[in-house]
Amino acid sequence: MSNSPTRILTAQPQDIRQAAALLQAGQLVAFPTETVYGLGADARQGEAVAALYAAKGRPSFNPLIAHVHSIEAAKRHVIWTETANKLAEAFWPGPLTLVLPLRDGHDISHLVTAGLETLGVRIPAHPAARALLSALDGPVAAPSANPSGRISPTTAAHVVAGLDGRIAAIVDDGPCGVGVESTIVGLSGVTPILLRPGGLAQEDIEAVLGHPLQLRDASDPLTAPGQLLSHYAPRAKVRLNVTTPDPAELYLGFGTMSCDLNLSDSADLVEAAANLFGHLHQLDAMDKPIAVAPIPEHGLGAAINDRLRRAAAPR
Repeated sequence: MSNSPTRILTAQPQDIRQAAALLQAGQLVAFPTETVYGLGADARQGEAVAALYAAKGRPSFNPLIAHVHSIEAAKRHVIWTETANKLAEAFWPGPLTLVLPLRDGHDISHLVTAGLETLGVRIPAHPAARALLSALDGPVAAPSANPSGRISPTTAAHVVAGLDGRIAAIVDDGPCGVGVESTIVGLSGVTPILLRPGGLAQEDIEAVLGHPLQLRDASDPLTAPGQLLSHYAPRAKVRLNVTTPDPAELYLGFGTMSCDLNLSDSADLVEAAANLFGHLHQLDAMDKPIAVAPIPEHGLGAAINDRLRRAAAPR
């Protein structure tokens, strides 16, 4: 998170290059999309994404959308399909997010996917956003650039009012056209499914597909932004706030201690948040019960604990 005054950049090429360099360095940069200003972090850098949650306040680990500059860029991270290609050619750039299975060898942070094996990707239509994504040549996770609970920002001034001093820079390209969020279509199953209605009409999507979209049932797994918090439940039993693990348990630590994996040796909550999903995956693969050390209930610790409580809930 930035401790310096937030820089205001223009959408001119030299400033776009500066914004891309800041993202590459793990900093947070707000930028306009066709709907609202987004708060961007390099989706490949877990600590940057954790800092994004911290900057917004009251963080929760929902899946985030990875914004990319081209179909080829999307293919680096997800398993592309004929249906994805049909929809992308018809509606990208624009307010359509496609949720697809992650490709082997992808470099997306577990914090972006909330521990899921799928990723939502889209190409925004705003010229400044596309220029920034092209300059970075990488995926950018970007929820709205406002503190949690506040009105979504449609001007750079709105972003300054909420996040000045908490992020590195804002690309100011005037007011956004106010609109609803992107429509999200899941393509990881046999039939395309409408995961969230949004700025692209369901009927328009169905016209291109040539058949109706499946509608998400409330009992279906949660797989996309805009739904309730998705939870990653390890197969093994999880115990929380453990100071002395049983010999049969794997121990997930925090701070200076002896353990199997440590969320942060230095008790850094941003680092711990960035490591959470990846460490849970690693421990789960060992097929033993998991004990988790106490995590402070402040800052990102509140989100980490919320996530852990869901992982430990009876099922």
